Amino acid sequence: MHPALVPVFDDLVARNPGEVEFHQAAREVLESLGPVVSKHPEYADAEVIRRLCEPERQVIFRVPWTDDAGRVQINRGFRVEFNSALGPYKGGLRFHPSVYLGIVKFLGFEQIFKNSLTGLPIGGGKGGSDFDPKGRSAGEVMRFCQSFMTELYRHIGEHTDVPAGDTGVGQREIGYMFGQYKRITNRYESGTFTGKGLSWGGSRVRTEATGYGLAYFAERVLSASGTGLDGRRVVVSGSGNVAIHAIEKVHQLGGRVVACSDSDGFVVEESGIDVDLLKEIKNGRRGRIVDYAEERGAPFTPGGDIWSLPCDVALPCATQNELGVDGAAALIRGGCVLVAEGANMPTSPDAIRALRQAGVAFAPGKAANAGGVATSALEMQQNASRDSWGFEHTEERLAEIMASIHDRCLETADEYGSPGDYTAGANIAGFTKVADAMLALGVV
Repeated sequence: MHPALVPVFDDLVARNPGEVEFHQAAREVLESLGPVVSKHPEYADAEVIRRLCEPERQVIFRVPWTDDAGRVQINRGFRVEFNSALGPYKGGLRFHPSVYLGIVKFLGFEQIFKNSLTGLPIGGGKGGSDFDPKGRSAGEVMRFCQSFMTELYRHIGEHTDVPAGDTGVGQREIGYMFGQYKRITNRYESGTFTGKGLSWGGSRVRTEATGYGLAYFAERVLSASGTGLDGRRVVVSGSGNVAIHAIEKVHQLGGRVVACSDSDGFVVEESGIDVDLLKEIKNGRRGRIVDYAEERGAPFTPGGDIWSLPCDVALPCATQNELGVDGAAALIRGGCVLVAEGANMPTSPDAIRALRQAGVAFAPGKAANAGGVATSALEMQQNASRDSWGFEHTEERLAEIMASIHDRCLETADEYGSPGDYTAGANIAGFTKVADAMLALGVV
């Protein structure tokens, strides 16, 4: 880390004790910025990096709700509005028992750079709750979402902060929250949320966008070395929205996804995962991967390490730090040539180092999975103009944005002396755009 940035990181750790995910995300960015500080000392002189590491606003609140048995339950809600130099705060809401302030801050910090890379006018933020929707009835989920929004509504708006979905928050939850927001404010502000249903202000391709964008980015990385996804053997962790649509687009681009997973284990199907059946089980029935394996007669491994499977391309699409150094070593032995992140920070720092030392191309999530938020911004654009675009046009825009992000990462990495390093390129390109805006706006 550049000497000028060491005290910035030390101060961040001291001011945010115990928030290990936030520390990890910040360190990964700061370690990339040494060449920037050397070339542009004005960033350090103006303390813009230190300001960037401190959220503009952090909101924590109680969420009381009543379960189906009439018992009062209490959860904690969060919204971290990290940086609005480029536009209104933009980022998802995560409902999962693991959610605490450190998780939300790491996600919000990553979102700043991801949103900057899209080239669209959106700032960075993130939120959520330690509520677990798994196993809850629709009525319980609705009551929780309404209580959550009864507090959060005062902090959001189409020109202020625009939430979307994330883990545990899909179109159902967005609908319940938007309904409560509309009821409280007495305004139909479609642009206040993204990830909405098509009949009430949503955008085509939004559901598919993160997974499709990941596949497009992976194809672009491979194309830069003269190949592509066609004929490639691919392993995808997870089986949620991102994983499902990554599998779908990989197949359309000629690759073959032979395995996917959930928290119970992974399934292997050498002929390729049947994405239509996977959608039906996961989305239609809210089932598990073991159900898919039973219906297909495919081998299912409880627990286990999906990265032990030989593959050409690995797409981690589950959760943070799921791919550790042992998994990276297994991928290297199995002939993997590319790891592209579909989840947020799913690869540990040690694993990233091992992959790069072995010559495996690595595409960080802030670049590779930016398709979701990019299409959210396109949804905001359609809402603002009271318009609705067709699927093909929207997907074309998504593909163009992912190609632009890829090329900008490579060009920036070359400019700052790290050719082929997508992590350095993404961090520096995302940072410089935000930092320049912050300098232009003064000390605010």
